[in-house]
Amino acid sequence: MLRLIHTADWHLGQSFHGQERHVEHRAFLSWLLDTLVARQADALLVAGDIFDVVNPSLRAQALLVDFIVSAHERLPRLDIVLIAGNHDSGNRLELPAPLMRRLRAHALGRVSWQGDGTLDAERLLVPLTDAAGETRAWCLALPFLRPAEITGQGPAELPQDASGNDSLHNDYVASITRVHETLIDAARARREPGQALVAMSHAHLRGAAVSEASERPIVIGGEESVSAALFPEDIAYVALGHLHRAQQVGETRIRYSGSPLPLDFSEVDYAHQVVEVTLDKEALAGIETLPVPRPVAMHRLGPAPLDAVLTELEALDPDLPGQDRGQDLPRERWPWLEVRVTLDAPLPDLRARMEAALAGKALRLLRLERRLPRVAREEAPTRVDLEELGPQRLFSHTWEKRWGEPPTKDVLADFNRLLQDMLDDEDTDDRKPHP
Repeated sequence: MLRLIHTADWHLGQSFHGQERHVEHRAFLSWLLDTLVARQADALLVAGDIFDVVNPSLRAQALLVDFIVSAHERLPRLDIVLIAGNHDSGNRLELPAPLMRRLRAHALGRVSWQGDGTLDAERLLVPLTDAAGETRAWCLALPFLRPAEITGQGPAELPQDASGNDSLHNDYVASITRVHETLIDAARARREPGQALVAMSHAHLRGAAVSEASERPIVIGGEESVSAALFPEDIAYVALGHLHRAQQVGETRIRYSGSPLPLDFSEVDYAHQVVEVTLDKEALAGIETLPVPRPVAMHRLGPAPLDAVLTELEALDPDLPGQDRGQDLPRERWPWLEVRVTLDAPLPDLRARMEAALAGKALRLLRLERRLPRVAREEAPTRVDLEELGPQRLFSHTWEKRWGEPPTKDVLADFNRLLQDMLDDEDTDDRKPHP
């Protein structure tokens, strides 16, 4: 028997509406390490998007290195396989690879080609061993395939599709197909009877459900989704990354683990988990999903009118620490809050009113969204002479187009006060001596 833990889309170093999430990522990795030990896992598969950006901070990179070192100290026989995702730099991920291999960690960031133009498949095959050191499976570790890395490589002829159309020649999706087929053939030749095949890929499979707002398109332009038919039945398990919603694609053995933490408020209600996979010889023996505790709660209020949002906010109190306990809770562990307010008219002091409602509560207002009514636009734009209008009339004109009514005296007074402050600042700058 071989026990694997499948995870993906850590996005270490993510800036969340301008706020760093180091505390949350560190808590997740600590939980993951304890889980690997408790479940006596033989291998950890991380299916891409380990970092949030191609140039992650030193702090984010230190999180990964500390985790790998700690995992090796506590589970010396654990095999760790990491592949690059579309957010990662493959070269950066592979840079410490020789050192990482001493810790039984294998980082695959890119594909490479041999002198004759064929795929170097051997470097993408990682043996997975049990507690006794016996190879029980082969991991086909395929990092995110960028078009520039795979198109134009390999044989000049590609098979025609079912309709007889050969227009797929050197196309991105066809190149992905060729790479997968080559790697699977190499794995079949390498494995011995009783050894399973496990595929890792960072890709968008056709038919899978995407997130509402947080997933970057995996390639720019046209066809980015690929077929689950890339993974034939003799692949016992397919560990996928890229889509943040945990799901299977067609078959139980083909799965996105999903992201361990919500990466956007739109993902608050997702099931965040890792997947435990058990293999018995060449076959899949069992799958269990392990929920990931949320280190920092996230709340999404609205969209609703202000009064209703304030009522929702009050209803959060039973789930939050009391005022005295809230003072003891480190601010970095206070829940994130997104508020979406629908307005019939502009409310200049909306943020001040929200902050007043949050006074004394262990909550961090991270995002305040104003949802404003739409005003019918004119069929043709009106030509405006800016010099004749002047700042106040231009402001009034813009306000009325947006809101369907002229600004009030109070709004105009505020505008004039701001305009005067700006003019005073410019006058002061003009009087300063220039070097």
